[in-house]
Amino acid sequence: MQAAHASPETRSPRGLAIALVLAIFVLDQATKLWFLHGYDLRIHQPLTLAPFAELVVVWNRGISYGLFQQETELGRWILVVGSVVASLALGVWMLRTNVRFLALSLALIVGGALGNAVDRTVYGAVFDFVHLYWGRFSWYVFNVADAAIVAGVVGLLYDSLVLEPRRARRRAPSQESRDEG
Repeated sequence: MQAAHASPETRSPRGLAIALVLAIFVLDQATKLWFLHGYDLRIHQPLTLAPFAELVVVWNRGISYGLFQQETELGRWILVVGSVVASLALGVWMLRTNVRFLALSLALIVGGALGNAVDRTVYGAVFDFVHLYWGRFSWYVFNVADAAIVAGVVGLLYDSLVLEPRRARRRAPSQESRDEG
């Protein structure tokens, strides 16, 4: 007897999403620990990787792009709590959806937010170290968690603006036929 397999649309992406959260979190924390304590980037900075990339030590007391800088302990803990609450809310959404792309986009954000929350808790600020630039143009300094969060947000936007309308169009004919019958 052959087991029935669920279609990709109905199969829960829960396990894959949880694995991605853990992978992002571990990769983020491992790179931070290595560059802070293994390689000691504080002493060896800047470490030039390419004509447009270097590794440097930057402590970000705010959120993405250095917004909302917090210099007080209260501000720091508000960001920690905000990151954890957002991670929990997005994590619940991630676990409830059956849409793989959406679940993975949410997983990227959750894994990154948790990685940065650990930094704020342990160090009082987020350790950023990847600096991209071209000539005099300088992109902000970021880390694995930041890159995952940005990719996850782009994924959410793509899902809501492109993929969800497609899914809605596919569902619409079956809904109309039920309404008529």
